[in-house]
Parts: sequence; C-alpha cells; structure tokens
Amino acid sequence: MLTVTPTAIEAVKIIVPKVFSDPRGAFCETYNHRRFVEHGIAPDFVQDNQSSSVEPGTIRGLHFQSHPAAQDKLVRVLRGRILDVAVDLRRSSPSYGRWVAEELSADNGKQLLVPVGFAHGFCTLEPDTCVAYKVTNYYSPAHDLGVTWDDPDLGIDWPVASDRVVLSDKDRTLPSFRSLPSYFE
Repeated sequence: MLTVTPTAIEAVKIIVPKVFSDPRGAFCETYNHRRFVEHGIAPDFVQDNQSSSVEPGTIRGLHFQSHPAAQDKLVRVLRGRILDVAVDLRRSSPSYGRWVAEELSADNGKQLLVPVGFAHGFCTLEPDTCVAYKVTNYYSPAHDLGVTWDDPDLGIDWPVASDRVVLSDKDRTLPSFRSLPSYFE
C-alpha cells in the first residue's frame, strides 16, 4: 500500500509507502512494481544508487542524463533529512524552467519520483545523511550532465547560504540553465 501525490509539477510525484509498526519497530515496502502500476506509474528500475554526506549543507546536483540514457529516479532517505529538488527541463512543458522541492527524511518515509526530463539535486539538512535512489537507466558518463545549483534563472530557494555550501568539484563547474541545449522536447 502506498499514497501517490502529484507536486506542483504534476509529473513529479511524492510517494509514501504504508508503514506497519509494532513493538519491535516498523516495516514497509519501499518499492512494489505492482502497486506502482496500480497508480499509473510503471518504471523499469535497473540500478540502485546510494550516497552519504557528512556535512549538512552538502548539495549534490543538479544532475540528469540525456537520451538515450535518460533516467527516472525514485529518491528516498535512509538516514537524516534532505531538501530534494526537481527542475523541469522539458522545453515544450508549461512548467519548463520551474522547480519543485520536497523535504524527505528517514522519519517521514517520503520518496520523490523524478521523471525523465528533469534535473535532480538535493541539499542535506542533517549531518551523516544517507540517500538511496533507483534509476531506470544505467549510468552513462557520456550522457551525464547538469545545471549549476545556484543558477539565478532558476532561483531555487536552497536552505544553506552560498558561502557555507559543500560541493563536489564537478558540481562547481556545471553550466547555467540558459546555456543548456534542448535535451528534452
């Protein structure tokens, strides 16, 4: 059992599995293909990824893969909390260039489904945060792309001051939103 709720950009969904608790603790199905199909979502996940971030204020992203290696992502938090962000890169979409954000945590159990055509990134809100995500295509270095996290045209309201953010070298050099070719029509 799960609840699926669209965000302000309908293609991006918040998914909350039902949690069964007893005196021992809790159990939930974080992914069940049949249940997803019942909600009109039919991803074919082929790879699981996991990241851990030591410092709060770590931003990973904004990343995406272009065709033919484009990916849907199902993101959840195993430990800690994040602000998870999806940016619409579908040029013909009415929400092109808009973004949605959702707080995901180990405690709230929310997952974010980020479809093909979106850049994805997150900011850690607690130390030692661990994030897991399923993807529908294998990692392809030749198709691995991104957009700078602090692009003024996007105006993402990150919960960390720019002088305190922790970034990878790769994420420091990502291009601007305006300079991106049309990867997704």
